[in-house]
Parts: sequence; C-alpha cells; structure tokens
Amino acid sequence: MQERHPLRGEAITRELLRPLTQTPMVFWIAVIILGAVLTAFAFAVGWMFYWGLGTTGLNTPVFWGFMITNFVFWIGISHAGVMISAILRLTQAEWRRPVTRAAEVMTIFSLMTAMLFPFLHTGRPWRTVYWVFPYDFERGVWPDPRGPLVWDPAAVFTYLTGSTLFLYTTLIPDMALLRDRSTGWRKTVYTILALGWRGNERQWKLQLVAGILLSALILPVFVSVHSIVSWDFAVSLIPVWHASIFAPYFVIGAVHSGVSAVITLMALMRWLFGFHNYLREEHFDSIGRLLIVVATGWIWFFLLDIIFAMFTRDPRELEVMHQRIFEWPYALLLAFIFVFAYIIPVPVWMFRKFRRNIKIMFWTSLMVNVGMWAERYWLILPGLERKFEFTFMWSWYRPSIVELTLIFGSFALVTMLLLLFSKIFPPVAVWEEKEGVNFAQDIQVGKRTVHATIREE
Repeated sequence: MQERHPLRGEAITRELLRPLTQTPMVFWIAVIILGAVLTAFAFAVGWMFYWGLGTTGLNTPVFWGFMITNFVFWIGISHAGVMISAILRLTQAEWRRPVTRAAEVMTIFSLMTAMLFPFLHTGRPWRTVYWVFPYDFERGVWPDPRGPLVWDPAAVFTYLTGSTLFLYTTLIPDMALLRDRSTGWRKTVYTILALGWRGNERQWKLQLVAGILLSALILPVFVSVHSIVSWDFAVSLIPVWHASIFAPYFVIGAVHSGVSAVITLMALMRWLFGFHNYLREEHFDSIGRLLIVVATGWIWFFLLDIIFAMFTRDPRELEVMHQRIFEWPYALLLAFIFVFAYIIPVPVWMFRKFRRNIKIMFWTSLMVNVGMWAERYWLILPGLERKFEFTFMWSWYRPSIVELTLIFGSFALVTMLLLLFSKIFPPVAVWEEKEGVNFAQDIQVGKRTVHATIREE
C-alpha cells in the first residue's frame, strides 16, 4: 500500500507496535495475578476430576449449574466479533477500524473458553469424547443427530473455524510488517504466517474480497450459533424453557453482552497500551448509541419471555415463574438483572457527555455483563429445581467452591490469552488504521467529523 503521508504512517506503525516491544509494569502485575487465579483453576479442575462431580453443588434434579451458565455466557460474549467486524465492515462504518481486531480475538478466546465447560461438566471428559464422537465403527453407536449434543459442537466449531479464518485474513498484512521488522526466530514465525505477502495490488484485492466474503458467510452462523444454544433448553419439556421466543431472545442478549465486553476491552487497551490516538471518545460514543438500541431490544424479549410463560396458564409454568419473580434468591436476582443490565446503563448512555467519558463507559459495560451473567443463571436454574413428575425430587442448588473457582478462572483465562496475544500480534490493525488515513483526511465518526491527525513521537 502506498502511503500518502510516510511520516504519519511511520508514527502509526511505531505506536501500534509498542505493546510488542515495550512491557509496562502493570502488564506483569496483571500476568502474576491472572497466573495465580489460573493455578487455582487448574487445581479445581484436577480436584473435580479426581473426586468426581460430588465436589460440586450439582444434585438431582439440578444437573446443570454454574458451568452451563458460564457456557451460555461466553458463547454470548463471542458474538461481539461478528457484530463489530462483519456487520460494520459490510456497512462500511469507518469507526470500526481500531475496534475490529480486539473484538475478533475476543470472539475466538471466548468460544474456546465456552467449549471447555461442557467437557468439564461431564466430570469425565475423556469418556465424553468417546461417546459423543464415536470412532469405533464396528459398534454402530452414533449420537442422535436430533439432539443438542450434535447441534452444539457442529455450530460452535463452525463458528470457531469461520472466526479464526476471519481473524487470520486481517492479520496477514500486519504479520508481513512484523516479518520485515523482526529478526531471529520471530522473523521465521512471521514469515511462515505472512504467506508470502508483499503488499502488491493483486494481494490487496484478494484480501479485500476475502474479508467481505467471510463477513457475509459468517453472519448466518452468527445467528444460528446462539439460536442452537437456546434450543438446548427450548427442546426440553422443563417449565419456562419450552418457549419459541428463546432463539431471538438469546441472540439479542448475546449481542448486548458481547458489545458491552468490547467497550470494556477498548477502555483497558486505551489505558494499558496508551492508544489514546486510536481508541478515542468518538468510538465509545458510537458504540454507546449502538448499545442503546441493542439493550432495548433485549429488554423487550426479556419481558416477552415472562409474558408468554404466564399467558399459557400452565400450572407448572406459573409455579416456576412465581419462584423466579417472588421467591428468594431469584426475586433479588431479577431486580439485579434489571438494574445492572438496563435501568442504570441505558439512561446513562442516552447522554452524549457520558458516552464520551471513558471511565463511565467502562464501569457501565462491566455492569451490563455482570447483569447478563446473572440473567443466564436466572433463566436456567429455577426450572431445574422443580421436578413436577416427582414432587419429592424438588431441590435447591448451592454452588461449591470448586464451581466458583472455575467461574473466576474462566475470566482469568480469557484475559490472559488476550494479554499474550497483544505481545505477539498488534491488538489494533496497523494496516486498517493506515487505510483509514489514506482514504480520507476527515473520517466521519457518528455525527462528528474527526480530523485524522496522528501525534508524532
């Protein structure tokens, strides 16, 4: 790519490659803390494998708990990558450029973490692999293709494959840049990963076409993945789960939590790596306005789910819904969901001065995901605690320290992977930033025209 302003282009390269060459002290502090949490996570997994699922709070009939809640939550977070990258790329939204790389990486790591929990939940994952993915043809034992155990792996692995290809396509120009600026084993690795990229006109055209095609092809997968996750529950006969509203409800909830997580990640990147020139207030403003629409759509489907359950007048549905709304601890959890996921953040995002305040956007986005994790728990657990076929099987779920450790460990795992990625690849796409500057001196971000000036070091 020919640069119109070589000094400005070099300043972009130098600033965006800074995380690979400079490591602030706060980075090492974060790595040490996350490493300690991951050590506890590994110990909890080993303890559960050795002693069995009896170390958790799971019981009969509550056979799903924190781990499946976490699975649904991280699948939802993974929708941020497609929402930010694919949709905004197809609509040619210029403000997406500094955000896409982080959203795509978070998609992949969230999916990997999500897929970890169904295996952990079995207690004996080596047996799960044997029975769910049979390789002994002589036995003639195959999983039921009409069941969620086939739908989920097929959908999630397809989504993971598409997201990985999508990210890799956008990484190739930056890996060629790193190849030309590194030595030793790093140069060898980047040379292999760059696939012979030289930046000629034909390669740029192919890269552009591949990005557009992958954006369009991954959108149906984006919708289907969380729809299939919702069908894990909807195809059952558990009260308040057997609802046709679950597919769009889960998808819009996934976008709400995923895009909020992108705001959290943007703020952390701005503070940790000093990307003030690239992750500006205008970008938080634009995503904040997007989230107002998404959050309002989510609260509408949330209320529809409650109304549909009561509209049927089924005694079992009414009993579980009564438990959800009026009994401890679910009544408190319901208020917690409303306040954290909608009542506080959305009115705050209505005001432009708050949307352009990085600290306020950071804390409100954190609140949203705390509320959305609680919403998954609120959806899953009450229906399991009331076994209407056998009244003596009514029970309560109380998570153990093992499950709590696994939950905190999952957040530490995703954060650690993101930090390690930032030491190997640029967390903001260098070529996209240069392209944005070369295409226009004035970039329209939302309703405001921002002069694309880069501070020279």
